[in-house]
Amino acid sequence: MMLPTLGIARTDNRRADELRPIKITRPFTKYAEGSVLIEMGETKVVCTASVEEKVPPFLRDKGQGWITAEYGMLPRSTHDRMSREASKGKQGGRTLEIQRLVGRALRAVTDMHQMGERSIWIDCDVIQADGGTRTASITGAYIALADAFSTLKEKGLIKQCPLLDYLAAISIGKVAGEILLDLAYDEDSKADVDMNLVMTGNGRMVEVQGTAEQSPFSKKDLDEFLAMGWGGIQQLITLQKELIGSIA
Repeated sequence: MMLPTLGIARTDNRRADELRPIKITRPFTKYAEGSVLIEMGETKVVCTASVEEKVPPFLRDKGQGWITAEYGMLPRSTHDRMSREASKGKQGGRTLEIQRLVGRALRAVTDMHQMGERSIWIDCDVIQADGGTRTASITGAYIALADAFSTLKEKGLIKQCPLLDYLAAISIGKVAGEILLDLAYDEDSKADVDMNLVMTGNGRMVEVQGTAEQSPFSKKDLDEFLAMGWGGIQQLITLQKELIGSIA
């Protein structure tokens, strides 16, 4: 869906409904069963998927697996250096929120019983942040997870890929009265409305996080956010399909 442009120039000259340039490097690290560097514009996130041959205590002897995630930002991933959370002795609320989002989004498209009694740890490490780090983390982590499942299948540890559908995420916002897709930091920091959308390949919603930063938004706005977001997610899923192929 192409939405009208109100003539507000984006700093990178993109159309309102245009994604930033995307680059996927895989495998990116030597040891993880699945590893990806995802770059969306100037945002860069390393996503790894590590297999552990055990499950949390609450899942023991239940014949199913588990997927969980951790998220972090390097101290100089932003304009000014920030302290490592480890030095503070605890994770911040934003970090906890994002890693829970990543974990539950991936679980939403995975058949846990086909995994067997094993866990997959997803680590999303932001090495450079310019907006949309959580959405880039989800899109990249899905590819890393798919690669980890391929590794398990090649080793004969699972019979088929447990993934039920593709999964991607994107940000949408309203800036100076215009709805924009895939916000960079300079746009996100002044947005009237900020939304993060997570959807499956067949168009089902996994998570919708929408916040009025300055003023409330209308039902019409919401419909436009969802339409533009779905258009962006379809492009990301097309890329995922090109990279990992069929999940059947």
